Amino acid sequence: MVREKQPFHIDAWVVLPDHRHAIWTLPAGDDQYSNRWRAIKKAFSKTIPNTEYRSATRVKRHERGIWQRRFWEHTIIDDTDYAARICW
Repeated sequence: MVREKQPFHIDAWVVLPDHRHAIWTLPAGDDQYSNRWRAIKKAFSKTIPNTEYRSATRVKRHERGIWQRRFWEHTIIDDTDYAARICW
């Protein structure tokens, strides 16, 4: 669904108990990681019941309690960097 509107290739993805890691290849000249994560989180959130605890701030901001607020991105700079990241 998200990849149809905002293309990217999934090189690697691992889901851990409290977070996930992903390596994507985006189209040349495209660095919109945040827009893609936002769309993925939104689409997934709509598929599950809204029963988790949410703080007043999250309720006010219409945020789900299942997601970490921030994420860290790293742009891979070369093949050596890619190899180091892909071997988690």
